[in-house]
Amino acid sequence: MIGTIANCVFGFRISLIKELISKGHEVYAFAHDYSNDEKQYLKSIGVEPIDYKLLRTSLNIFSDLKMMFQLRNQLKSIQPDIVLSYFVKPVIFGTLAARLAKVPNSITLLEGLGHVHTPHKNGYGLKKRALQIFLGLLFTLSFKFASKLIFLNEDDPKSLSNSTRFSSAKVEILGGIGLELSDYPYSKPDLSKPIRFIFVGRLLAEKGINELLKATKLVKEKYDNVELVILGGLDKANPASLTQNDIDSFSKQELVIYPGQVTNVSQWLKDSHIFVLPSYREGLPRSTQEAMAIGRPILTTDVPGCRETVIDGKNGFLVPAFSVEKLAEKMIWFIENPEQISPMGRASRNIAEEKFSAHEVNAKMLEIMGL
Repeated sequence: MIGTIANCVFGFRISLIKELISKGHEVYAFAHDYSNDEKQYLKSIGVEPIDYKLLRTSLNIFSDLKMMFQLRNQLKSIQPDIVLSYFVKPVIFGTLAARLAKVPNSITLLEGLGHVHTPHKNGYGLKKRALQIFLGLLFTLSFKFASKLIFLNEDDPKSLSNSTRFSSAKVEILGGIGLELSDYPYSKPDLSKPIRFIFVGRLLAEKGINELLKATKLVKEKYDNVELVILGGLDKANPASLTQNDIDSFSKQELVIYPGQVTNVSQWLKDSHIFVLPSYREGLPRSTQEAMAIGRPILTTDVPGCRETVIDGKNGFLVPAFSVEKLAEKMIWFIENPEQISPMGRASRNIAEEKFSAHEVNAKMLEIMGL
């Protein structure tokens, strides 16, 4: 498995890894920032952690090609039967490295199309259009050597086909990365407390954080005791990120409760009533799946990756992207109809059991991988 950071190995791949180990397969997990403790844990469950060099945000093609040849050498040494690459750079250069190392079976998993394919209110802009063309060429080359192309939703391969050539016969739709539902038991919301909305994600413009803050301000003009919790880290290097000054200002206005990055996200979800994610585009967000498993209604946007989590009116609502007014309108609906929160949350749990069980998702992954 070739990915990016160690957190993704533990957060998104560990269930599949354990399933593979239980079936007698040898697993090598590539990441660029393992700690010694993380390596020791993986070794204790029978996984071989492998360090490799990856510049995640660099656009330097020469550095990426150097990384690709280093990967090729590592793969030639291991001689795997299958390479599973996930996230954009590993999908491109991991697949090409596998081809150069003569790996017989290479599979890609794109959990989303990333920043380059995420529109803003005025569309994509010239820079993003140019990057889509450039990435499209790289995807076209790498996909030629992949046996399977896995996506989480049906919109992503359609969007990618505008800039990338690939065989539709290779495409598989996974639907979600899977949750150990026992780790996220259903919890009935406490309606005796003030209605609390919760956002979990990176505090970036493309996650809809600005629209959410503006909508909350409108809501609080009518219902002052409503609460909004936002969980997620600040990205100082990203110009689209909220800043600490922004957070301090919103906190002083009593618009948000911001504990920062926390390790007990599930507890915060349990202590809230409605999960809200007004994102511009997603793969199929893990945070939304967790909120659904715990039993919370979902308020999100009618965009790829988000619309797959909501049956409108049953377990939540879909609103147009970028619309502060529609978002505020549905937030107010929940405040004025609190008796609907529990049944909608129960419906979310039912959908999570049907669609996001790690057992079912892992079985589908193994089928796709030919195992």
